[in-house]
Amino acid sequence: MKHFATAALMLNFGVACIYAEPGSVSMAVSGTAANSTVLLTGKPASEYNLAGGGIQDPFTLRVVNSSAPSTPPTTCSGPNNFYLASGAGAGVLRSQDGSLLTLNLTGGSDCIDFLANHAVCIRIFQITGGTGRFKNASGSVTLTMTVVPILGPPNNPVFFSVTGDLKGIVSKVSGGQGPLD
Repeated sequence: MKHFATAALMLNFGVACIYAEPGSVSMAVSGTAANSTVLLTGKPASEYNLAGGGIQDPFTLRVVNSSAPSTPPTTCSGPNNFYLASGAGAGVLRSQDGSLLTLNLTGGSDCIDFLANHAVCIRIFQITGGTGRFKNASGSVTLTMTVVPILGPPNNPVFFSVTGDLKGIVSKVSGGQGPLD
C-alpha cells in the first residue's frame, strides 16, 4: 500500500511538472517586416521576422497576415492617420530547443501615423499547440509592435524595423528552462 501511495504521489508531481499551471508571458521582441509573397484570402500579406526572449530561452517569431482598410476607432483617427484591420494570419514561435508554438491570428490592427513616420500594430493570437514542449500548449498572446519604415519611397516603403512586446497567457507547456514554461 505504501508503494502504491508513493507511486501515485510521484505521478501527481510528475504530471504537475509536465503540465504547468497557466503562466503569464511578457517579453520584448525586435526584428523586421516587409511585404510577403504569400496571398491570404486573395490579399497581399505582410511578414514579420522577430526575435526575443531572455538569456535562458531566446526565440524567433515569424508572422504572416493580411490587413484591409477599416473604420478607425477614435484612438487612430485624424488627418495624418490611416487604419487597417487585420484579417487572416498565423505565426510560429521557435524556441532555442527547436520546439514550435503555433499561433492563429484572431484579430488586430495597424494605426499608421504618417506625421510621426511609424505605425502601432497589434496582433492577437490564439495558441493552437505546437511541437516538443509546446505540443499541448494553449492560451492566447498579443503582439504589440512599433513599425518604422527604413527602405523605400516615403509614399510606399517596403522594409521596416520592428520593436515591441509579446504578452499573454500560455498553459500546458511541458518542462523546460524558459519564460514560456
